Amino acid sequence: MNFEFATAGRIVFGAGKRAELPKLIEAYGARRVFCVIGSTQARVQPILDLITATGALVETFSITHEPDLASIGAGMTHLRDFRPDLIVAVGGGSVLDAGKAFAALEANPGDLIDYLEVIGAGKPLVNPVRLPLIAMPTTAGTGSEVTRNAVIASPEHRLKVSLRHHSMLPAVALVDPELTLGLPAHITAYTGMDALVQLIEPMVSIAATPITDALTAQGLSRGAPALLRCFVEPDNLEARTDMAFASLMGGMALANAKLGAVHGFAGVIGGMFDAPHGALCARLLPPVIAANREALLQRQPDSSALRRLANAEAIIERESAMPDFSGDFLLDWAWSRVQMFQIPPLASYGIQESHLDEIAQKSAGSSSMKGNPIVLTHDELMWILQQAL
Repeated sequence: MNFEFATAGRIVFGAGKRAELPKLIEAYGARRVFCVIGSTQARVQPILDLITATGALVETFSITHEPDLASIGAGMTHLRDFRPDLIVAVGGGSVLDAGKAFAALEANPGDLIDYLEVIGAGKPLVNPVRLPLIAMPTTAGTGSEVTRNAVIASPEHRLKVSLRHHSMLPAVALVDPELTLGLPAHITAYTGMDALVQLIEPMVSIAATPITDALTAQGLSRGAPALLRCFVEPDNLEARTDMAFASLMGGMALANAKLGAVHGFAGVIGGMFDAPHGALCARLLPPVIAANREALLQRQPDSSALRRLANAEAIIERESAMPDFSGDFLLDWAWSRVQMFQIPPLASYGIQESHLDEIAQKSAGSSSMKGNPIVLTHDELMWILQQAL
């Protein structure tokens, strides 16, 4: 019962809650707002209209792909020239991560590379964030609106690394499920599976706490059935609301209880190959479940992680419309979602058998892998990759 819990300064959740954005901006007395958006301004124009309605001057910056050194550097040039009072990030996980990175770098001198481990100097972010950040997700996937890091890609190094600081938690997480309506089916599926993985992994993590246990159980009970409804009925606001809630719960859980092997692999693969993060997570989930369970049964049969896996299975089975299976329900459910959502195999991204050893070695040392309920051997890591290939 020794734990710490941290999340966004304030969480505002519910359909239509974007209408509260002007009030939130005015509460900070902001007259200059730096708005980080995705590639399609038309999708977020109603949000921009809400900001300008306050009388504030708005500067927009688009993140068209996962944030990398170049895009963050360009954004910081715009931000420093504009000198905002507040940042609003409205978009998917990449946009929210970029917003957090901008806020962190605004308070600290130098360039992004100075603060990145492995590929940079690895200096700590000494100064806390001083620009309030309002994070507004438009996908139900990453939970980035309540996490304290930003994932940065370096195509040159074929790596993804994180910028971290406790003050990078947004001042406000403004979650309006209506902003996820109209998402294409494949993005709904990819981001939704990421959200579900981010509930399952913290549930069985070695760093799970009583609070994260409650969050993951609530999130999984709503998210597991909701994702299929969102996929089949994209305009079902009730289902979209449940998925937005599930993503929020997963974000809070992973920020406080770590992730596991799925994300350990996905981060490494995403740095080496051009592949959607959520699709990687979905494809890796079934073999990771199988490998973790077998390793625990063989080497740590008394581990509480086996009970936690059983709890995840019970929640999904209770809430699922799937017929009863005589075998392993959790594994059957995970593979059924891969098939139903047409999740591509790893080979479709150019990954070959010859790449697997390098991926396994890099993944073994990844930060996410440290939350896995058991240390997996190299052979076990290779088996997972071969199953997902």
